[in-house]
Amino acid sequence: MVLQVKPIQPSDVELEGLVARVFFKALDLLGGLNQLAEFRTLTWLPSLARSAFVIVLKEEFMKTEEEIAQKVGLTKNTVRNILRADPNLAMEKIKKLEELSKEELKDLKVHTAGGIAKLAYKFVKEGNDAQTLIRYISSAAEDVARALDIPWAYLVLKNIKGVDYPINSSEELKDRLKELSIKGLPAEEVIEHLHYPIETPAKLLHEIKEYLSMKGL
Repeated sequence: MVLQVKPIQPSDVELEGLVARVFFKALDLLGGLNQLAEFRTLTWLPSLARSAFVIVLKEEFMKTEEEIAQKVGLTKNTVRNILRADPNLAMEKIKKLEELSKEELKDLKVHTAGGIAKLAYKFVKEGNDAQTLIRYISSAAEDVARALDIPWAYLVLKNIKGVDYPINSSEELKDRLKELSIKGLPAEEVIEHLHYPIETPAKLLHEIKEYLSMKGL
């Protein structure tokens, strides 16, 4: 008896959300937009975006090379080259950006873009998102909490602004939240009982909410 694994059919929102996270992490690995602008390599962005789509469609949703090529608008051979890319070689090239000639800097080779996207996907799946994206999400979550009149959520995010994710222990939050009360409980007590690591601001708020529910608050 042969078991067949059916590819997962992603919604557009789900697909684009993960691709965006991988893309932002890829930018992180390249030193950010400022670094790319400095090296006049902003033309790399479309290659990175396409590579992020290819890697996510293959690794997350088990699409075939042909399906990916059709979805992203690339040739099957280009898709294959992206999927075969070596992340280690890509990182070696990144480290030597300053040594590249102007001609070499003009184009990001398919193999290099694929390697960077592979590495970015790995980091994202491990919970290590781009800090730029996390800070934007945190700022947006602050606005939502304030608009919905959830004072504890707004105050938590406001007080930990600038903290890097993932947060690996309560020690990373204690100094920032030591004066704060969350629904009548000392914030220090609450954060001691959360499950770490915490990868995103949304996960942090969810963990706090779960603890408050357990306490009947």
